[in-house]
Amino acid sequence: MGQLALAVLAWVASANLSLAQAPASVPGTTAGSLPSLGETSELAAAAERRIGDRIAASIYRDPDYIDDPVLTDYLQSVWLPLVAAARTRGELHAELEERFAWQVFLIRDRSINAFALPGGYFGVHLGLIAAVGSADEVAAVLGHELSHVTQRHISRMLTQQSRQTPWMIAAMILGALAAGKNGDAASAAIVGGQAVAAQNQLNFSRDMEREADRVGFGVMTDAGFESRGMTTMFEKLQQASRLNDNGSFPYLRSHPLTTERIAAAQARVQLASAEAEKPSREKLVEAGKARVLHAMMASRARILAAPGVDALRSMVAEAQRRTAPLVLHSPASADNVRDAGVLYAGAYAAAQLRDFAGARSLLAKLRPLVAEVPQAAGAADLLAVDMDLLAGVVPATAASFDISKAASRAEVLIQARALLAAQRAQDVSSRLQTWVAAHPKDATAWQLLAVAYGNQNQNVRAIRADAESRAAQLDYPAALDRFKAAQALMRSNPGSADYVEGSILDTRTRQTESLIKEQALQDKVDH
Repeated sequence: MGQLALAVLAWVASANLSLAQAPASVPGTTAGSLPSLGETSELAAAAERRIGDRIAASIYRDPDYIDDPVLTDYLQSVWLPLVAAARTRGELHAELEERFAWQVFLIRDRSINAFALPGGYFGVHLGLIAAVGSADEVAAVLGHELSHVTQRHISRMLTQQSRQTPWMIAAMILGALAAGKNGDAASAAIVGGQAVAAQNQLNFSRDMEREADRVGFGVMTDAGFESRGMTTMFEKLQQASRLNDNGSFPYLRSHPLTTERIAAAQARVQLASAEAEKPSREKLVEAGKARVLHAMMASRARILAAPGVDALRSMVAEAQRRTAPLVLHSPASADNVRDAGVLYAGAYAAAQLRDFAGARSLLAKLRPLVAEVPQAAGAADLLAVDMDLLAGVVPATAASFDISKAASRAEVLIQARALLAAQRAQDVSSRLQTWVAAHPKDATAWQLLAVAYGNQNQNVRAIRADAESRAAQLDYPAALDRFKAAQALMRSNPGSADYVEGSILDTRTRQTESLIKEQALQDKVDH
């Protein structure tokens, strides 16, 4: 993501030239909101969202963007409670919730990083999920990033940067241009350009970090996550900083870890622990199950980050050394957690290496261990389907799938792929029609729906679904091309779709044309 990140910085910086003149906008506050730091934001929420949309559109087109339904569901299981807690606490007020995207996406990168973008977009590197030890640690990072947005820190940074001289913006643009030829030169250009302005922004950034720590801690604990997740995450980052960051921890550079921040986090955790009741046995059992699931998801993240053949072979070898019968303790022991992660990694790695017999053998060892952990058992079931699809065979369980009853996104999309392989396109299109009606921005679901329609020779619908997938990823020109292609097909072959489909096409074409015109007009205003 190095080149993309530099391009993003350049785009945001150049946008500030015009946004510096935007009218002041002070978000409404509620009883639970913290007072604003220093100066009020000059960047309206709508303007910030436009910047975020542009950046997100670039990320969607980047080859390192990944939409893995299993990991995305896991990330959402952490993210959605945090958003709900922020809303309940009064940190997320109605205007901001309506205007911003509040969307998290995964980046195929082994480095330890997460970031917030303008307009309520958030990115998480696969390396972060792979490195942390629990959902609580993921929640600590995401709660912190969420708080940067709810407290309008990004807006303030954009406004602050717009007050700097244009040479700083030029340095970022030069860095982005250099990225295509030499990543080191690009980094040097950006560092050099920022050096003079760094001192002016340092205190402001420290204030932001302190506020995001404080608010983020309240959000994550109110969402039901263990407070210790913040200190254990800080401990990992502190250890990394002591080892002299070699580029694997970019999070440290954008979020400098100070002794003051660590001490404040430890004090909050101690206070929360003193006030908390002793956890019940039931809670300890559930916490153990959550650690088992996280170990499996961390393994999946490591493999999807493309570690290389040698690393995959090492994962398989480690899993094969687990020979004794594995029994889940109550609550789950540290060995249970480790074994679940190792066996999941070994099975998935073997499948990536095309050793499907070995993969199925390791998955068979995993199943008894996670049988009493519903989410982990479900993840094992989905892995079995994944492995069959990788092998190019119809999944053995496809005959028993009732996709109409699939609840989670991962179940819907992975079962859809399996049923397409089993030539059950009509079942897929019936389920995905209702899914995209409820989740119109699910680009992957639209893509699968396009395939299902195409397999049934419903070509106009297939082209429209393809257009919707592009619109969901904010590529409106490409979406418009596909909408018009569907209209052209209807004109040349009047029987290819009915009146209702034609009406939908006309409406969506006009809406997309309007969006493109609005973007063009805003570009003129911004530049």
